[in-house]
Amino acid sequence: MTRKQQRIFAIVLVLFGAGLAVGLSLLALKENVTYFYYPSDIAEEKKEIPRNRDFRMGGLVVDGSVEKSGEVTRFVITDTVHTTSVTYTGILPDLFREGQGVIATGRLNEESVFVARTLLAKHDENYMPPEVARALEKAKVKIE
Repeated sequence: MTRKQQRIFAIVLVLFGAGLAVGLSLLALKENVTYFYYPSDIAEEKKEIPRNRDFRMGGLVVDGSVEKSGEVTRFVITDTVHTTSVTYTGILPDLFREGQGVIATGRLNEESVFVARTLLAKHDENYMPPEVARALEKAKVKIE
């Protein structure tokens, strides 16, 4: 092989390796992305809601919907238009309350009940998670 052919071969090899690395990185990132949905997305089923992957869902905890049975807590999340039932097993965050914003990470079961693995609650009187605020604003626009 001549020097010119060796250089071309080396360049092609480097480009192939770089392309392979970028492709594998994008594939890994796609697998680790956790999408955010709100109850209207789940109720209207316009979006492809993953049944076999975790995703995040947020909204306000409906007043009077919290039921505790040992470590299992059942409650309902709303975006003021639609609601979704949630089941969570574990210790609730200290700031978890009815009427407050919450983001849950988990998946939908066969009965369309959201089974949460983690819960995040707002941390002070004025804070609302940005995703929940956007969902509530979107819901207000749909109502009007």
